[in-house]
Amino acid sequence: MSRLPVIVGFGGINPAGRSSSHHAYRRLVIDALETTKQERTYAALSALMNPGAPDAIADRQYLLDHTLIRKLESNLFNAESIRLHKSAQLTASPAGPVSFTVKRSQLPDNIPPGWKIQDLEDPRVLVTIDSELEILFPDTRVSKVLSAGQLPTGFDPATMYQSRSHPRGLQLTVYGASDAISSLGLNWETIRNRVPGDQISVYASSAMGQLDTYGSGGLLQSGLLGRRVSSKNVALGLAEMTADFVNAYILGNVGTTGANLGACASFLYNMRQGVQDIRSGKFRVSVIGSSEAPITPDVIEGYRTMGALAEDDALNRLDGRDSGEPDYARACRPFAENCGFTLAEGSQFVVLFDDELALDLGATVYGSVADVFINADGFKKSIPGPGIGNYLTVGKAMGVVRAILGDDALCNRSYMLAHGTGTPQNRTTESHIFSEMAKAFGIANWPVTAIKAYIGHSLACAAGDQLMCALGVWSDGIIPGITTIDQIASDVYTRNVDYLLAHREVIPGDVDAAFINSKGFGGNNATAAILSPQVANRMLEKKHGRDAMLQHARLNESVNERLQQYDDDMIAGENLVIYNFGVGVVEGDALALSSDSIRIPGQEQEVSLDVPNPYEDMT
Repeated sequence: MSRLPVIVGFGGINPAGRSSSHHAYRRLVIDALETTKQERTYAALSALMNPGAPDAIADRQYLLDHTLIRKLESNLFNAESIRLHKSAQLTASPAGPVSFTVKRSQLPDNIPPGWKIQDLEDPRVLVTIDSELEILFPDTRVSKVLSAGQLPTGFDPATMYQSRSHPRGLQLTVYGASDAISSLGLNWETIRNRVPGDQISVYASSAMGQLDTYGSGGLLQSGLLGRRVSSKNVALGLAEMTADFVNAYILGNVGTTGANLGACASFLYNMRQGVQDIRSGKFRVSVIGSSEAPITPDVIEGYRTMGALAEDDALNRLDGRDSGEPDYARACRPFAENCGFTLAEGSQFVVLFDDELALDLGATVYGSVADVFINADGFKKSIPGPGIGNYLTVGKAMGVVRAILGDDALCNRSYMLAHGTGTPQNRTTESHIFSEMAKAFGIANWPVTAIKAYIGHSLACAAGDQLMCALGVWSDGIIPGITTIDQIASDVYTRNVDYLLAHREVIPGDVDAAFINSKGFGGNNATAAILSPQVANRMLEKKHGRDAMLQHARLNESVNERLQQYDDDMIAGENLVIYNFGVGVVEGDALALSSDSIRIPGQEQEVSLDVPNPYEDMT
């Protein structure tokens, strides 16, 4: 019998705030919310931005101005004075050779040919060089890109647990995964006691690895900066460390784990693995996520030199200005006249249960994943350029919704959360896909939105940001519009497509499916079809019966109470980050081993070694 992957928990952090309880989503549409939800959203932001004294920030305009895309702030680095070195060669002047004094301990270990060393007053020496001397002058530069999707001002994940010089991306992982697990309204021990350890999977990654000085950035820079490489640089710089931290310090997971990388589609690559796990029947729980912290001088400069980012001067030209500060809040303009995307940071996680476990534990059903489709581009002219694979992924996702719900639901009760990066190339290529596929499936006016307009492009996390938005729409009934633009660009394909330039209010029960589209360098295309909680519950009732759904509703009351308490505590400023360093470590000699099973201390369910023959028809 088929198993439905049900979304039962979600959490994380992005420039809009904390994801659980729909807070980050509500920041996107805060101007359209009812008063009580606005109040709670502001309170959640205040708790993030002024930890320890959340009530101290009473200025709502401050909360709005210091979230979403904005001018780079100095807490990450000083974008107006970025350190660098400029190479130069010193030559002897007519008056004499090049000479200088230096401490003997600062001399190179291997003295270059042509250097003459003369002792002076200890510990200094005089160096005389008859030939040219190649040197690096300290210098600074101003970033040509000063807009970014930064986390809310004041939020610092490093202060929330024993971060021990962790790269920022892993700090965000600890916060994001903790938020998702706490959002379950279930104690993780309850889940572990119900599900054998080998039936839980974790798939999470970054797209680029950890590139700041505590990760791979420090590994590559240390020698050139006269520093020593840290013992942590290699290990903590790995892209799969996102999943490893969840296993080792948050869940104590012994099940399957992995890190699937697909550039900017990485979140959906990981989610596809979890969906397949649960549908196979071999796994009952899957934790999916991505974290990315790319707002560093080198990463920004790398994307800028590709012509991918929105530079300040180009933004001014779009608005007809010759100088001055651009409108940073409108730096990302999907499907309009635009000049590049805006880098962002964030961490997003979801928890999937199979349908039976969700009912048995009374878990809240936020929706379900119909499927995730991944296709490459075939032969390409350019690695960063888009290709044909995304036509396949979008078409397949539309096809699976049609197969499950029928033509009417696809054509009249679905919408698309576009990749929508804000680049000239994306606006034409992605819009052509939507227009042609809508025409092919008979959709007259397909609603399309793009939330990177608000929060920027968090690379591996991008589809996670989109998923959090989709879940919020089913809660509050507002699809965020692309409010950073005034009109669609002339080269955007608009036939059969309705680009939402303003928020659109919908009846949540009238939206059956949301599509999440994601594109990545190298031809990494992915599209997910997400089914509404109403659709998911109808499917569960058909499979399990009315009595099972009534029992689930009774169990869910206490689950929602615990979730509400978690949210209340977070808004009150409590630090509920999960970080179990050195807790519950089990050594091999503590295991109870037999030919049939392995028992792990602290876990009620044994791991069965009775593995069926997968090739029974061949042996």
